[in-house]
Amino acid sequence: MSNETAKSARLTLGPLLHHWTPEARRDFYFRAADEMPVDTVYVGEVICSKREPFFEDHLPEVIERLKSAGKEVVLSTLALVTQPREVKAIREAADADLIVEANDVACLEALHGRPHVIGPFINVFNEGARDFVAKNGAFRVVLPVEAPATSIKVLADNAGKLETEVLVFGKQTLSIAMRCYHARANGLTKDSCQFVCGLDPNGLNATTVTGDDILTINGTSTMSNGYGVLLHELDALRVMGVTHFRLSPQAVDMVEVARLFRDTLDGRLAPAEAEAKLRPVTDPVPYVNGFYYGRVGLSWNDRHAA
Repeated sequence: MSNETAKSARLTLGPLLHHWTPEARRDFYFRAADEMPVDTVYVGEVICSKREPFFEDHLPEVIERLKSAGKEVVLSTLALVTQPREVKAIREAADADLIVEANDVACLEALHGRPHVIGPFINVFNEGARDFVAKNGAFRVVLPVEAPATSIKVLADNAGKLETEVLVFGKQTLSIAMRCYHARANGLTKDSCQFVCGLDPNGLNATTVTGDDILTINGTSTMSNGYGVLLHELDALRVMGVTHFRLSPQAVDMVEVARLFRDTLDGRLAPAEAEAKLRPVTDPVPYVNGFYYGRVGLSWNDRHAA
């Protein structure tokens, strides 16, 4: 891998998908600004519109702090847009010269002709969809977590000026629903949820009848139980044409996670060494990478260790 290619690899911090207290969320982004070796930071609420008011007052200060630190800031939007006021908010964000990450196709008309990012909740799985969103104004596409390496290669290759981003660390969001299972699991309804999702800063484990952890519940979303980790696959992804590598915030030392991925991208750490250093940071959560290899998502392919 040439030095030029290594320098062109951009490390990003995806939107916080869990419900943390406003103070914890603010301090997390301040630390991202001051300590994380990431190039882009995504802010904004993706999972539940009911959470948005909690952080509204802090958002301008967070954005300014991140921009002052030299970070590109992108405002992520809801993965399930259901009300006209939510579309209006997207238009207002674009009018305010914020870069917007669209996570629902309802955003596309509002963002037509404006530079924006397509998030992983919009299914871009083939060249036709890729070219359509690029023509609409997208300059970057974050591919769905289910995309295997074969699809990533096709989508990142010959993409022209369109940038390609892939999740390389964090729990993988598998679905978004109108109903809130997190509330239901606590004997509540979505309308009277009491924001119980905030009790589980890394999500609520869902287990099989035999007691095995299999999924994570996070508000209205269902996520993988394990962390998706693509440390060993970083070089292959760059060869495919992937330009941006996303870390999804988790309730672990994300500064250390970012440093390990940055050092691996820059060639200062071998993937196996980085993985060995990452394990103590993330224990006891298992690792998964099955989607990348075209297998069941919860599997872990360690052939690279041979």
